[in-house]
Amino acid sequence: MNRIPFVDVQRTLAGVLVRLGMRADRAQTCARLFAETTRDGVYTHGINRFPRFVGTIRNGSVDPAAEARRVGGFGALERWDGLKGPGNLNALAAMERAIGLAREHGVGCVALGNTNHWMRAGTYGWQAAEAGMIGICWTNTMPNLPPWGGVEPVIGNNPVVFAVPRAKGHVVLDMAMSQFSYGSLESYRKKGEMLPVDGGFDEQGNLTRDPGAIEKSQRALPVGYWKGSGLSVVLDMIAAMMSLGRATHQLSHDPLFEAGISQMFLAMNPLAFGPSPRADEIADEIVTSLHNSKSAKQGSGVRYPGEQTLRVRAENERLGLPVEAAVWELILGM
Repeated sequence: MNRIPFVDVQRTLAGVLVRLGMRADRAQTCARLFAETTRDGVYTHGINRFPRFVGTIRNGSVDPAAEARRVGGFGALERWDGLKGPGNLNALAAMERAIGLAREHGVGCVALGNTNHWMRAGTYGWQAAEAGMIGICWTNTMPNLPPWGGVEPVIGNNPVVFAVPRAKGHVVLDMAMSQFSYGSLESYRKKGEMLPVDGGFDEQGNLTRDPGAIEKSQRALPVGYWKGSGLSVVLDMIAAMMSLGRATHQLSHDPLFEAGISQMFLAMNPLAFGPSPRADEIADEIVTSLHNSKSAKQGSGVRYPGEQTLRVRAENERLGLPVEAAVWELILGM
């Protein structure tokens, strides 16, 4: 595993994107998002994901020059067309617009259709929290999760993000509708490790902690069993209906052609009613109650969502971004 300075990673990735037809300033932003994802410890969707992203540009699924545009609006609600542009840049722009609407109306919502994989879902929750906003966003995905009671992957694991701004450390929950994302399954398999809890079914229909068996069967376990399955369906419906975009069943099963997906971005302004220190106090009190609760494992405290991210971020900023040697050589060859 190599340790590479953040600026070197961003510069290298941006250079590849410029050669693929992306405008220089947008290439820098896109590369920064990939680097920040690895910096924050989400290795499956950061630099390790970059070669696949390049593959989607080369096969025409992603238009590196396209920029999302507004196609309709009513008050604090807008509809955007992603024009099949880079998913992380489209999502960044959509959340930025939702934040702007929230500053004006107290709440802002952007429905984004015809876009592409947004890489790390949590990126846009951190974006909202850094702007002082409560953020909620989600995306539909290619069919990769069986509905409860079914054996075929016909619904998506549709990640959803909730973010709460807090001066002492933002609270950001980033979760898929499957117990383990396919990126996590891949990571466990490559390390030769079993999952800590059952993550899906094998081809014989048995619950298993074997990540490779779940990847092979394509029968990942929904969070909360039937509850996660149902939540996946309604998230898909809302995103597709509000953006007039594609639903999961209309998307390719091939991850290299997962294009034209639908997403939602909401921002709520805690200061819309005027400055209130009580709001910050409430968040701090909740975190304190978690920290003061008894841990199931001695020597390991209870954490709030996003707390581990801050620790990993600080470590990787100090030591450099961890990158698999084979992946880095592949990127350098681009």
